[in-house]
Amino acid sequence: MKVMAFKENYPSKLLEDAVDAISSLPGVGRRSALRLALHLLKQPVENVHHFTTAIDRLRDDVKYCRHCRMISDDEICSICADRSRDHSLICVVESVRDVMSIENTGQYRGVYHVLGGIISPINGVGPSDLTIRELVSRVASEQGDILTSPTEVILALSGDVEGETTSFYIYRQLSQFNVKVSTLARGLGFGDDLEYADELTLGRSIVNRQPFKV
Repeated sequence: MKVMAFKENYPSKLLEDAVDAISSLPGVGRRSALRLALHLLKQPVENVHHFTTAIDRLRDDVKYCRHCRMISDDEICSICADRSRDHSLICVVESVRDVMSIENTGQYRGVYHVLGGIISPINGVGPSDLTIRELVSRVASEQGDILTSPTEVILALSGDVEGETTSFYIYRQLSQFNVKVSTLARGLGFGDDLEYADELTLGRSIVNRQPFKV
């Protein structure tokens, strides 16, 4: 039995263009995009303008922290700028979402480093495509600084093959420094993403972290 694709005759090219734009978002099909577009048409003009302005400003004005690569409104994010945080602990994560997940546990008071992905040869992502070089430079430049010298780097990456490959590569890059390298306790399932882990499990994985083993 052949499944017919969703086909709609749009009364307006403007509506069709809006549906095309909205459906380009991940997880949004054309039916859902049409519902959203029609919903926006029913809203007060100022509400829609506020919505589109927020999206424009997000894309045009957002910055990436020059220390950890977390998204920020300023050159240095609020976490790196917080002197009450333990700057000797650097938690290495794949994405901004992972930082948010760990922060929600309330179990970590160090700082972060966002890689922007993980090594994935099948997807054409190598070490040079990530911020691994910046991490190594960060650890090297802060060695000897009493206030910020890293004593431990926590590899909070997924436990699948790509995550383990990335962790091993970073471990090798950091082996030249006097810094402890640890990884999350495996309360998480194999291949689990941090953003889908419940806060209790993730919090325990951080508190009970273990030395990285080759």
